[in-house]
Amino acid sequence: MTTLDATELRQLDGDHCWHPLFQHGPRGSDNPLLVFERGEGSTLYDAEGRAFLDAGGGLWNVNVGYGRREISEAAFEQLQRLPFYPHSQINEPAARLAARLAELLPGGLSRTFYTNSGSEANETAFKIARQCQRQRHPGQNRYKILARYQGYHGFTLGALSATGQVGRRQPYEPLVPGFLHVDPPYCYRCPLNLRYPECGIACVDEFDELIRREGPETVAAVVVEPVIGGGGVIVPPDDYLPRLREICDRYDVLLITDEVITGWGRTGRLFACEHWGVVPDIMVLAKGITSGYLPLGATVVTEEIFDAFRGEPGDGREFAQVCTYGGHPACCAAALANIDILTGERLWERAAEVGAHLLEGLKRLSSPVVGEVRGLGLMLAVELVDESGALLDAERTAAVKGALRDQGVLVGQMSHAVRGPNSVLTMSPPLVLGPSEADRIVEAFEAALPG
Repeated sequence: MTTLDATELRQLDGDHCWHPLFQHGPRGSDNPLLVFERGEGSTLYDAEGRAFLDAGGGLWNVNVGYGRREISEAAFEQLQRLPFYPHSQINEPAARLAARLAELLPGGLSRTFYTNSGSEANETAFKIARQCQRQRHPGQNRYKILARYQGYHGFTLGALSATGQVGRRQPYEPLVPGFLHVDPPYCYRCPLNLRYPECGIACVDEFDELIRREGPETVAAVVVEPVIGGGGVIVPPDDYLPRLREICDRYDVLLITDEVITGWGRTGRLFACEHWGVVPDIMVLAKGITSGYLPLGATVVTEEIFDAFRGEPGDGREFAQVCTYGGHPACCAAALANIDILTGERLWERAAEVGAHLLEGLKRLSSPVVGEVRGLGLMLAVELVDESGALLDAERTAAVKGALRDQGVLVGQMSHAVRGPNSVLTMSPPLVLGPSEADRIVEAFEAALPG
């Protein structure tokens, strides 16, 4: 294949590609996107030879960093042996990965259904929850899924219906019925105008109230990110998730934890729910399961949930879903190699240590536009504000983000999550990030923020 230079690539891209979350300009306008050629560790290199510290970790997912040949070689070797067969039959990497997940996941999570992405894995979780509840509670119609505003669960229609981000939902409404939302544990801007801990965590009690109002016999599950990611890196109070687990148990409502972002070491534990000693009925995984080297999603359930689908031939209790590429042999081989790196290097411990160092450095930032710095492990955010304390306008936020890029540091940004400006800059760098690289992120912010 002929190698194209950056100018040719930009022209080709501008003529034919449609990029996500990007406002394409009028025909013939300049293409401001970077052309990346390679990556190593936490660093990306563009076609002009410039180096960028990837403080966004791709899209929250390059957990073991770039350039890990162990992963690409494992996938290549598998492609040579068995490039594909659907998971309607058995392949070795998929079986070995499912067993590895059962070994690593908390509690009794032991049965894995494979998909291609976090969105599909959440869709699968919702379908499992609805069918499971109908088969466990004959005569009831437990179909409603409760979620949170500002939470994100995917781009497919059901996952989008669970998502509580107005800008992502509105263009596609009406969405799937049966998805209801409560307020997030956003203590910095409490939607209930309360203050923690005097509030008694009223936001989690909204789940209890909503279940009672709707009728427990109509509610299948609650889905939450242990730490809300794209909605602004919102870390809940310590007693939030344990109380939510109690509420779900009280009404026999299933608890789904969406660990697509928070899983695989991101928050300083292998899985974020472990911070609070909570075991869900269903866990959703993707992103860091392969560190982005190949696409893979997984929906993992307890044996008790799986048992609801057992039956004799003709009973019609089986899960009637197939995903062509779910359990793809090469993707599962890549995941196994990725997990070997994660566990061998105990990268969640590094995330906890370097994340605390980075959080401390960011909290020392002195600028009138810094409202709050927050995070857990290597999942952090800087919320930008104006003189009144409201979210900073889009133009000045873009200027800060652009100045960071000029400093050679790439960060993420909350997008389409709330009405008005989405002025929260997010960070989820590879878990191999070192202290000196964390310091470089802080220095870039110091240079980019107005004094």
